[in-house]
Amino acid sequence: MKKILVFLLVFLTFGMTAWAAGQSDDGKVEIIFTSVSVSGDSHTEAMYVFADKVAELTDGTVEVKVYDNGSLFTAENEFDALISGETDMAYISFPQIATQIPSFSMFGSGYFFSSYDHMTAVLNGDIAAKNIWPQVRETLHVEPLGSLYLGSRVVNTRNKEINSYADMEGVLLRMPNSEAWLFLGEALGANPTPLSFSELYTALQTGAVDGQDNPLPTVESAKFYEVTKNLAITNHVIDSIMPCINQAKWESLTADQQSAVKEAMEYAIAYNDKTRLETEAGIVSFFEGEGLKVTYPDITEFRDNVQAAYAANTAMTSSWDMDLYKQVQDMAK
Repeated sequence: MKKILVFLLVFLTFGMTAWAAGQSDDGKVEIIFTSVSVSGDSHTEAMYVFADKVAELTDGTVEVKVYDNGSLFTAENEFDALISGETDMAYISFPQIATQIPSFSMFGSGYFFSSYDHMTAVLNGDIAAKNIWPQVRETLHVEPLGSLYLGSRVVNTRNKEINSYADMEGVLLRMPNSEAWLFLGEALGANPTPLSFSELYTALQTGAVDGQDNPLPTVESAKFYEVTKNLAITNHVIDSIMPCINQAKWESLTADQQSAVKEAMEYAIAYNDKTRLETEAGIVSFFEGEGLKVTYPDITEFRDNVQAAYAANTAMTSSWDMDLYKQVQDMAK
């Protein structure tokens, strides 16, 4: 009887340990990675690159299961799911983070980063490691794994041609549903309206919104060019997305597994960024070939007006770390 009790105790202890580590019935550790990004987009493809690399580096003992195209969560629910542990991994943006850490609206504000090189030097460098990610860990209880380049955001409209900042007046511009995103729409001079990404194609098609803003590759992969006529190269946000893993899940991994996950994500980031930059370099001609009218408004005019709007919004900017702001801006010079 004593031997049976000892066996049961050992079995239950092992079973609870395996459960805590997120092991499947075959002994593998499973990591659920979700995204609302669409098939063909480079950061969607990067999820699969990451999954394959994790399997390679762990000899298949860690399995990353990818759910893209919003198949598990909507854009509005995914952030909460990551924090609560309903999903293990997800991409999050600075405007989403700003719902919990208001000062981080700074990093998603208009014309904050000047270029891809500027953005990645900050978000994949010492500034992020020392000044950004520790606050994310402490407040959100997730582990940031770096930053992927999404591209320079542009304005894409159904009918109205955008040649100047003044042309944005009256444009019903779809924005993601957070205070930081919606204010960006205001700063651009438009009338922002919150709408889920999954509903955007139909909203453009039916005229429920006049336009949307996204990086050029997303305009292509989501096929927004099919239901719009104009594309204004405003480059108002050098956009990024952060792959993060739930802290409890992260801490359940062994040191070797954590090392493999980090290495695999560095590999996936490099894949995404290279692919994204190459796509951006040649995609405007594709849109012109599809019949879109491409315009190039005065970036200085846009920047001055957008940044003036932020400066006037003291309710938002009073939380910003202006010493850090200056440190980041100095890196662009």
